[in-house]
Amino acid sequence: MKNILLAAVLPLCAQLSFAAEPEPRSPSSLLPASRIVTYYGNPLSKRMGILGEIPVDQMLARLQAEADAWQRADPTTTVRPGLELVAAVASDYPGESGHYCTRMPDELIRRVIGWAHRRGWITILDIQVGRSTVRAELERLAPYLRRPDVHFAIDPEFQMPRGLRPGKRIGSSDGEDVNVAIIKLADIVDKYHLPPKLLLVHRFTDDMLKRRQKIRLDPRVQVVMVMDGFGTPLGKRRTYRREISNEPVEYAGIKLFYKNDQPMLSKAEVLQLKPAPSIIIYQ
Repeated sequence: MKNILLAAVLPLCAQLSFAAEPEPRSPSSLLPASRIVTYYGNPLSKRMGILGEIPVDQMLARLQAEADAWQRADPTTTVRPGLELVAAVASDYPGESGHYCTRMPDELIRRVIGWAHRRGWITILDIQVGRSTVRAELERLAPYLRRPDVHFAIDPEFQMPRGLRPGKRIGSSDGEDVNVAIIKLADIVDKYHLPPKLLLVHRFTDDMLKRRQKIRLDPRVQVVMVMDGFGTPLGKRRTYRREISNEPVEYAGIKLFYKNDQPMLSKAEVLQLKPAPSIIIYQ
Protein backbone atom coordinates (compact mmCIF):
# COMPACT_ATOMS: atom_id res chain seq x y z
CA MET A 1 0.00 0.00 0.00
CA LYS A 2 1.19 3.48 -0.72
CA ASN A 3 2.79 5.16 2.23
CA ILE A 4 0.43 8.15 2.38
CA LEU A 5 -0.31 9.61 5.81
CA LEU A 6 -3.53 11.56 6.16
CA ALA A 7 -3.54 12.71 9.77
CA ALA A 8 -2.37 16.25 9.04
CA VAL A 9 -5.52 16.99 7.02
CA LEU A 10 -8.21 15.36 9.10
CA PRO A 11 -8.62 17.89 11.83
CA LEU A 12 -9.92 20.41 9.23
CA CYS A 13 -12.96 18.87 8.47
CA ALA A 14 0.81 -12.91 -22.19
CA GLN A 15 1.46 -10.37 -24.85
CA LEU A 16 0.86 -6.74 -24.57
CA SER A 17 -2.46 -5.78 -26.04
CA PHE A 18 -3.83 -2.31 -25.56
CA ALA A 19 -6.50 -0.26 -27.25
CA ALA A 20 -5.46 2.10 -29.97
CA GLU A 21 -5.68 5.72 -28.93
CA PRO A 22 -9.09 7.05 -29.95
CA GLU A 23 -9.28 10.09 -32.14
CA PRO A 24 -10.23 13.33 -30.41
CA ARG A 25 -14.01 13.50 -30.05
CA SER A 26 -14.05 17.27 -30.39
CA PRO A 27 -11.50 19.95 -31.30
CA SER A 28 -11.40 20.97 -27.63
CA SER A 29 -10.55 17.48 -26.27
CA LEU A 30 -7.40 17.47 -24.17
CA LEU A 31 -6.35 13.96 -25.24
CA PRO A 32 -4.55 12.60 -27.16
CA ALA A 33 -3.19 15.86 -28.59
CA SER A 34 -1.87 17.00 -25.17
CA ARG A 35 0.13 15.43 -22.37
CA ILE A 36 -0.99 16.52 -18.90
CA VAL A 37 1.68 16.92 -16.19
CA THR A 38 0.27 17.45 -12.70
CA TYR A 39 1.25 17.85 -9.07
CA TYR A 40 -0.83 15.81 -6.58
CA GLY A 41 -1.67 16.44 -2.95
CA ASN A 42 -3.40 18.80 -0.56
CA PRO A 43 -2.15 22.21 0.70
CA LEU A 44 -3.14 21.24 4.26
CA SER A 45 -0.68 18.36 4.42
CA LYS A 46 3.04 18.06 3.74
CA ARG A 47 2.72 14.25 3.63
CA MET A 48 0.17 13.70 0.86
CA GLY A 49 2.21 14.98 -2.04
CA ILE A 50 4.23 17.77 -3.60
CA LEU A 51 1.14 19.99 -3.95
CA GLY A 52 1.26 20.69 -0.21
CA GLU A 53 4.84 19.82 0.66
CA ILE A 54 6.63 23.06 -0.28
CA PRO A 55 5.62 26.76 -0.38
CA VAL A 56 3.07 27.52 -3.07
CA ASP A 57 5.24 29.80 -5.21
CA GLN A 58 8.04 27.23 -5.23
CA MET A 59 5.60 24.43 -6.02
CA LEU A 60 4.07 26.28 -8.97
CA ALA A 61 7.48 27.24 -10.37
CA ARG A 62 8.72 23.68 -9.99
CA LEU A 63 5.71 22.28 -11.82
CA GLN A 64 6.22 24.71 -14.68
CA ALA A 65 9.87 23.65 -14.92
CA GLU A 66 8.81 19.99 -14.90
CA ALA A 67 6.29 20.62 -17.66
CA ASP A 68 8.94 22.45 -19.72
CA ALA A 69 11.27 19.46 -19.32
CA TRP A 70 8.54 17.12 -20.55
CA GLN A 71 8.00 19.37 -23.54
CA ARG A 72 11.69 19.07 -24.40
CA ALA A 73 11.55 15.29 -23.89
CA ASP A 74 8.71 14.97 -26.42
CA PRO A 75 8.37 18.06 -28.61
CA THR A 76 5.65 16.37 -30.70
CA THR A 77 3.03 16.54 -27.91
CA THR A 78 1.83 19.75 -26.28
CA VAL A 79 2.33 19.65 -22.51
CA ARG A 80 -0.29 21.19 -20.22
CA PRO A 81 0.35 21.53 -16.47
CA GLY A 82 -2.29 20.87 -13.86
CA LEU A 83 -2.95 20.51 -10.13
CA GLU A 84 -4.60 17.40 -8.71
CA LEU A 85 -6.19 18.31 -5.39
CA VAL A 86 -7.41 15.60 -3.03
CA ALA A 87 -10.76 17.26 -2.36
CA ALA A 88 -12.25 14.41 -0.29
CA VAL A 89 -9.72 12.81 2.07
CA ALA A 90 -10.25 9.34 3.51
CA SER A 91 -9.76 9.00 7.27
CA ASP A 92 -9.55 6.17 9.79
CA TYR A 93 -12.37 7.56 11.94
CA PRO A 94 -16.00 8.19 10.90
CA GLY A 95 -16.16 11.93 11.51
CA GLU A 96 -19.41 13.89 11.54
CA SER A 97 -20.65 12.28 8.34
CA GLY A 98 -19.92 8.74 9.48
CA HIS A 99 -18.38 8.08 6.06
CA TYR A 100 -14.70 8.03 7.04
CA CYS A 101 -14.20 10.85 4.54
CA THR A 102 -13.33 14.51 5.16
CA ARG A 103 -14.54 16.97 2.55
CA MET A 104 -12.24 19.89 1.96
CA PRO A 105 -13.70 23.37 2.50
CA ASP A 106 -14.92 25.33 -0.50
CA GLU A 107 -12.42 28.09 0.17
CA LEU A 108 -9.53 25.66 -0.24
CA ILE A 109 -10.94 24.17 -3.45
CA ARG A 110 -11.49 27.63 -4.95
CA ARG A 111 -7.98 28.68 -3.96
CA VAL A 112 -6.31 25.75 -5.72
CA ILE A 113 -8.47 26.17 -8.82
CA GLY A 114 -7.43 29.83 -8.83
CA TRP A 115 -3.72 28.95 -8.73
CA ALA A 116 -4.17 26.81 -11.82
CA HIS A 117 -6.63 29.04 -13.67
CA ARG A 118 -4.45 32.14 -13.47
CA ARG A 119 -1.70 30.22 -15.29
CA GLY A 120 -3.95 28.63 -17.88
CA TRP A 121 -3.57 25.20 -16.24
CA ILE A 122 -6.21 22.62 -15.41
CA THR A 123 -7.37 21.36 -12.01
CA ILE A 124 -8.31 17.76 -11.21
CA LEU A 125 -10.46 17.16 -8.13
CA ASP A 126 -9.58 13.77 -6.62
CA ILE A 127 -11.82 11.85 -4.22
CA GLN A 128 -10.95 9.23 -1.59
CA VAL A 129 -14.50 8.22 -0.72
CA GLY A 130 -13.98 6.10 2.41
CA ARG A 131 -17.45 4.67 3.07
CA SER A 132 -19.20 7.40 1.12
CA THR A 133 -19.96 6.88 -2.59
CA VAL A 134 -18.55 8.15 -5.86
CA ARG A 135 -21.97 9.59 -6.65
CA ALA A 136 -22.24 11.55 -3.40
CA GLU A 137 -18.73 13.00 -3.58
CA LEU A 138 -19.06 13.90 -7.27
CA GLU A 139 -22.41 15.62 -6.66
CA ARG A 140 -20.80 17.72 -3.96
CA LEU A 141 -18.07 18.83 -6.40
CA ALA A 142 -20.42 19.31 -9.37
CA PRO A 143 -20.49 23.14 -9.12
CA TYR A 144 -16.72 23.20 -9.72
CA LEU A 145 -16.95 20.65 -12.54
CA ARG A 146 -19.11 23.09 -14.48
CA ARG A 147 -15.89 24.94 -15.24
CA PRO A 148 -14.16 23.90 -18.49
CA ASP A 149 -10.76 23.70 -16.76
CA VAL A 150 -11.79 21.43 -13.84
CA HIS A 151 -11.76 17.62 -14.12
CA PHE A 152 -12.30 14.60 -11.84
CA ALA A 153 -10.38 11.64 -10.37
CA ILE A 154 -11.25 8.56 -8.30
CA ASP A 155 -8.75 6.97 -5.88
CA PRO A 156 -10.11 3.41 -5.33
CA GLU A 157 -7.46 2.55 -2.73
CA PHE A 158 -9.56 4.36 -0.13
CA GLN A 159 -13.06 3.19 -1.12
CA MET A 160 -14.10 0.75 1.58
CA PRO A 161 -17.05 -1.59 2.19
CA ARG A 162 -19.08 -1.43 5.38
CA GLY A 163 -17.12 -2.67 8.39
CA LEU A 164 -13.68 -1.63 7.10
CA ARG A 165 -11.77 1.58 7.65
CA PRO A 166 -9.54 3.30 5.07
CA GLY A 167 -5.84 2.69 5.58
CA LYS A 168 -6.28 -0.77 7.11
CA ARG A 169 -6.31 -2.51 3.75
CA ILE A 170 -6.40 -1.61 0.06
CA GLY A 171 -9.90 -0.65 -1.06
CA SER A 172 -11.50 -0.93 -4.46
CA SER A 173 -13.93 0.61 -6.91
CA ASP A 174 -16.13 -1.18 -9.40
CA GLY A 175 -16.64 -0.59 -13.10
CA GLU A 176 -20.13 0.63 -12.23
CA ASP A 177 -18.64 3.31 -9.94
CA VAL A 178 -16.70 4.55 -12.96
CA ASN A 179 -19.90 4.49 -15.02
CA VAL A 180 -21.66 6.62 -12.40
CA ALA A 181 -18.93 9.23 -12.81
CA ILE A 182 -19.00 9.01 -16.60
CA ILE A 183 -22.77 9.53 -16.73
CA LYS A 184 -22.68 12.52 -14.37
CA LEU A 185 -19.70 14.15 -16.08
CA ALA A 186 -21.27 13.65 -19.51
CA ASP A 187 -24.44 15.31 -18.24
CA ILE A 188 -22.42 18.30 -16.98
CA VAL A 189 -20.65 18.55 -20.35
CA ASP A 190 -23.97 18.64 -22.20
CA LYS A 191 -25.77 20.97 -19.81
CA TYR A 192 -23.01 23.58 -19.70
CA HIS A 193 -21.70 23.13 -23.27
CA LEU A 194 -18.22 22.12 -22.14
CA PRO A 195 -15.34 20.30 -23.83
CA PRO A 196 -14.93 16.63 -22.84
CA LYS A 197 -14.02 15.99 -19.21
CA LEU A 198 -11.06 13.97 -17.98
CA LEU A 199 -11.86 11.13 -15.56
CA LEU A 200 -8.81 9.62 -13.86
CA VAL A 201 -8.95 6.27 -12.05
CA HIS A 202 -5.90 5.38 -9.92
CA ARG A 203 -4.87 1.75 -9.48
CA PHE A 204 -1.85 -0.39 -8.63
CA THR A 205 -3.39 -3.83 -7.97
CA ASP A 206 -5.80 -5.98 -9.95
CA ASP A 207 -8.51 -5.80 -7.30
CA MET A 208 -8.50 -2.01 -6.99
CA LEU A 209 -10.76 -1.81 -10.04
CA LYS A 210 -13.24 -4.65 -10.22
CA ARG A 211 -15.18 -5.48 -13.38
CA ARG A 212 -13.37 -2.96 -15.56
CA GLN A 213 -15.02 -4.63 -18.57
CA LYS A 214 -18.32 -3.09 -17.40
CA ILE A 215 -17.07 0.43 -18.07
CA ARG A 216 -19.12 2.08 -20.82
CA LEU A 217 -17.10 4.73 -22.60
CA ASP A 218 -18.68 8.02 -23.67
CA PRO A 219 -17.23 10.57 -26.12
CA ARG A 220 -17.94 13.36 -23.62
CA VAL A 221 -15.61 11.85 -20.99
CA GLN A 222 -11.99 10.78 -21.52
CA VAL A 223 -11.17 7.94 -19.12
CA VAL A 224 -7.55 7.65 -17.98
CA MET A 225 -6.30 4.63 -16.02
CA VAL A 226 -3.40 5.85 -13.88
CA MET A 227 -0.78 3.40 -12.61
CA ASP A 228 -0.28 4.46 -9.01
CA GLY A 229 2.13 3.16 -6.37
CA PHE A 230 5.85 3.62 -5.81
CA GLY A 231 8.77 1.25 -6.27
CA THR A 232 11.83 0.40 -8.32
CA PRO A 233 11.91 1.08 -12.07
CA LEU A 234 11.58 -2.64 -12.75
CA GLY A 235 8.66 -2.98 -10.37
CA LYS A 236 6.89 0.01 -11.83
CA ARG A 237 7.30 -1.27 -15.38
CA ARG A 238 5.83 -4.61 -14.34
CA THR A 239 2.89 -2.94 -12.60
CA TYR A 240 2.27 -0.69 -15.59
CA ARG A 241 2.26 -3.69 -17.92
CA ARG A 242 -0.10 -5.63 -15.66
CA GLU A 243 -2.57 -2.87 -14.76
CA ILE A 244 -2.44 -0.61 -17.82
CA SER A 245 -0.99 -2.30 -20.91
CA ASN A 246 -2.71 -5.65 -20.35
CA GLU A 247 -6.02 -4.13 -19.19
CA PRO A 248 -6.73 -1.19 -21.49
CA VAL A 249 -9.72 1.05 -21.05
CA GLU A 250 -9.09 4.27 -22.99
CA TYR A 251 -6.08 6.41 -22.06
CA ALA A 252 -3.09 5.70 -19.81
CA GLY A 253 -1.36 7.61 -17.02
CA ILE A 254 1.37 7.04 -14.43
CA LYS A 255 2.22 8.52 -11.04
CA LEU A 256 5.85 9.26 -10.12
CA PHE A 257 6.99 9.72 -6.53
CA TYR A 258 9.77 12.21 -5.78
CA LYS A 259 10.63 10.57 -2.45
CA ASN A 260 9.51 6.96 -2.69
CA ASP A 261 10.45 5.75 -6.16
CA GLN A 262 13.81 3.96 -6.03
CA PRO A 263 14.90 5.74 -8.24
CA MET A 264 12.24 7.59 -10.21
CA LEU A 265 11.81 6.59 -13.84
CA SER A 266 13.39 9.08 -16.24
CA LYS A 267 11.26 10.90 -18.78
CA ALA A 268 12.79 8.82 -21.57
CA GLU A 269 11.91 5.63 -19.68
CA VAL A 270 8.33 6.78 -19.13
CA LEU A 271 7.93 7.59 -22.82
CA GLN A 272 9.04 4.06 -23.69
CA LEU A 273 6.08 2.55 -21.82
CA LYS A 274 3.35 1.07 -24.01
CA PRO A 275 1.05 2.85 -24.40
CA ALA A 276 2.91 6.08 -23.66
CA PRO A 277 1.14 7.83 -20.73
CA SER A 278 -1.06 10.79 -21.60
CA ILE A 279 -1.02 11.95 -17.96
CA ILE A 280 2.01 12.19 -15.67
CA ILE A 281 1.26 12.79 -11.98
CA TYR A 282 3.95 13.71 -9.47
CA GLN A 283 3.44 13.05 -5.76
